[in-house]
Amino acid sequence: GECPSVVFVQHLDLILAVASLQYLPASCQTSTMKLSLLLLAVSVSAVPRAPSHSSAVQQATKPAFVKKNSQGWTSSSLTADVQGVSRGGDNGRPGDGTATMSNEMFNLVKGVLGVGVLSLPAGIAAFGNARSAAIPAAALIASIGAIAAYNFSLLGRLCAITGATSYKSAWELSVGESTAWIPGSSCVIKTFFAILAYSMVLGDTFSALFRTFGLSVSREKALIGLTVTVLLPLCMLKDLASLAPFSLAGIAGMLYTAVAMAIRFFDKSYANPESAFVLDMAENLKPALGDKGASAVFSSNAFILICMLSTAYMAHFNAPKFYLELQDNTIERWNTVVGTSYGISILFFIGIAVMGFSTFGGNCNGFILNNYSTKDALMGFSRVAVAFALVFTYPLAFVGCRDGLLEMMQVPKEERTDAKINNLTFVILGVVTAVALKVTDLSFIMAFGGATLGNALIYVYPAIMFRSAVKSMGDAATRAQKMEVHLAMLFAAIGIGFGVVGTKQAFS
Repeated sequence: GECPSVVFVQHLDLILAVASLQYLPASCQTSTMKLSLLLLAVSVSAVPRAPSHSSAVQQATKPAFVKKNSQGWTSSSLTADVQGVSRGGDNGRPGDGTATMSNEMFNLVKGVLGVGVLSLPAGIAAFGNARSAAIPAAALIASIGAIAAYNFSLLGRLCAITGATSYKSAWELSVGESTAWIPGSSCVIKTFFAILAYSMVLGDTFSALFRTFGLSVSREKALIGLTVTVLLPLCMLKDLASLAPFSLAGIAGMLYTAVAMAIRFFDKSYANPESAFVLDMAENLKPALGDKGASAVFSSNAFILICMLSTAYMAHFNAPKFYLELQDNTIERWNTVVGTSYGISILFFIGIAVMGFSTFGGNCNGFILNNYSTKDALMGFSRVAVAFALVFTYPLAFVGCRDGLLEMMQVPKEERTDAKINNLTFVILGVVTAVALKVTDLSFIMAFGGATLGNALIYVYPAIMFRSAVKSMGDAATRAQKMEVHLAMLFAAIGIGFGVVGTKQAFS
């Protein structure tokens, strides 16, 4: 019942995020980290203190949290659930997780960071074209990241209260089993958007690589050829364990890409309109700096960036897994892991978005590497690195989507024959490729996916689950928890508003 992961990036992304700090002023680093931790402080105040032994005995028979399952409504004791709020595991028992805080931070950062960050410069370009537009954009990136961190933490605390082990089971135990298909299907569709984005990026990247070597191969031919000869065989593998070593090399490529973008930003190779790089570029990809600066953030087009961030920060369906794997998973330790990880991710997002936008202004492509000249050897290696990363992580995301679809269709595991799985592989990959051939704007997929499913998974569903959980706790819920329901529902309302406006702007 665990939702599949959308973003599959590995270990060196943490180094990449730290490396990007040198390009930001110290004041930005400090304020951003504090912003990501601010909302998490609310969750710490909502943790009830363990009662004394005498009070626990007096209230042991009083239901603290009423849970709904297939057999009806059941209740658990106050002592078990109070301990469960402070420490994870099976409904109040200490968690069996073995991951240290540093390992959790490392893995969460690599789970948040992905190739989607390379579309964020286009999100800024959606409303501005002067470099000062990067200032409010950085504030938006930090603010949305802080709210995303709060809701990630909230999901972990929901698991502590309910004993849930996955996003879907958290919904089942708080809201009810009859509607659990809603978050389950949302996760599957969101994963479909992920592999669609992968296919789009691979088509663009390989077409550019062919041009680098003097070959004229269209995006369509490059994508079809890659899908038939490479992606299809990889997606039909029965055991994906052999692909794990390649993910590390892929992240090394992402590190290289960030460094290369920084070099090109600071050496101003694209600032001279008569340079060989700029003369080699299509007109719609050349740097275009105008006069729409910081004040342009008040345009409705800014919602495009906001919704793209809902996709970029998406890792929430894996929050239960992270919480249960944390060693000695007290809420204080959990919040430290989440706040630090999202703080690092926020700084990395700001660095990439600002460097890309400040280089190309209003002409930032939905996939920023498309802006760089095919004669630019430094960025050519970056394209190779990103392509290598995506090819070998593609099957991991694809299998998540395929298996999730089988779960949605309620196909028993014993009926999942090789023939049935292969046929479903052909269908899904065919649909993904057909859509990727038609849709060429990665920023649209990021914005639309974030406006709809991203906002639901990050803002709306966690708030609904938390509200139901606190309501079921009755008198056992603390005043802080009851007050926090209003904060969670406020974020849900904001997420819905973002989604409505963002969807409209994505299509316009």
